[in-house]
Amino acid sequence: MKVHYDLTALPQFKDAIVTMGAFDGVHKGHQQIIQRMKQLAQKVQGETIIITFHPHPRKVISSVPGEIKQLTSIKERIQLLDAAGIDHLVIINFDYQFSNLTAEQYVEDFLYHYFKPNTVIVGYDHHFGKGRNGNIELLKTMGGKLHFQVEEINEQLVQNEIISSTLIRNYISEQQIKKANNLLGYAYSFEGFVVRGNQLGRTIGYPTANLHINDEEKLIPSNGVYAVKVKGACTKHAILDGMMNIGIRPTVDGQKKVIEVNIFNFDQDIYEQFITVMVYEFIRGEVKFDGLDALKNQLGQDKITASAILAKYEINLD
Repeated sequence: MKVHYDLTALPQFKDAIVTMGAFDGVHKGHQQIIQRMKQLAQKVQGETIIITFHPHPRKVISSVPGEIKQLTSIKERIQLLDAAGIDHLVIINFDYQFSNLTAEQYVEDFLYHYFKPNTVIVGYDHHFGKGRNGNIELLKTMGGKLHFQVEEINEQLVQNEIISSTLIRNYISEQQIKKANNLLGYAYSFEGFVVRGNQLGRTIGYPTANLHINDEEKLIPSNGVYAVKVKGACTKHAILDGMMNIGIRPTVDGQKKVIEVNIFNFDQDIYEQFITVMVYEFIRGEVKFDGLDALKNQLGQDKITASAILAKYEINLD
C-alpha cells in the first residue's frame, strides 16, 4: 500500500474505486466496504483508494476536542489498512479550512479534482462537507454530472447491533471487551512504553511491566483486571499470555492511575522498551484487599482465570 500525504503530489489514478472516512478501528463495517472496493477494482482493473483524515475531524470541529478518544492511532490505521490489501491511502490534514468546504465543493473541488473516481463507495448514513450537509443523494446527483458511480454499503449488523466506532468505544469504556472485539474483528490493542514502578509486584511473585501511554488520544479500557496477550521487540515478537491491571491499586494506597501487565513465565528486563498489549476479556473490577497476602491469593486466581480465557484464542503469526 502506498501512503500519500500531499494532495499536490498524487499520481494519476486509474479507474479509482474511492471511499472516505475516519476509519477509526477499521472494524467489521469498514472491512465490508474494503471487500466491496476490492471486488469493484478487480472488475474494472482499477485501484482502491481510501481517503482518511488526521487529526480526527471531531477534534477540529468539536466544542470539547479534549474529550475525543480514538480506537486507532494513525500509525495503527495505516497498519490495518495495509493488511487489508488497499492500494492507496491518502491522509488529509483535516483543518478548519478543509472543514469549511461545502458539500458541493468537497465533491467537485476535492473528490473529483484529485481522484477522478470510477466509483465512490460510502457507508450507511455517510455525511460530508461543512455542517455535514452532504449525503448519498447529493453524491449521486453530482456523480451523474461528473460521470462517476456511487454505491452505498448498508449498515453492518452483528447480533442485531449496527457496527460503529462509537459503539465499540462505548463497549471498551464499559469493560465489555468481548463485545468490542466481536465488532472489531480482532483484539483491541494499544502500545505502551515500559517504565519503572515501585516493584511491589516482584516482591509478591507477580512482577509487572508498568506502562506509559504516549498517545493521549488513545482510548484505554476502564479500571479493572483483564486477560491480555503481549508482544514486542523485547519478546522477540513472540506473543505471550498475561494479565493487566488498570487502576489506582487501593490495597497499597495508590493515588495515581497505573497500567501494569504481568507477563506469564517471563522475567526479563524490558524497561524503556515498547510493548503492544492485546486485550481479550475483562476479569474483574478493582478491589481493595485486606493486605498483601489477600492480594497475592487473588492474583493467583486471576492468573488461572486469565490462562483459561487466553487458551481459547489462537493467534496465527503468518
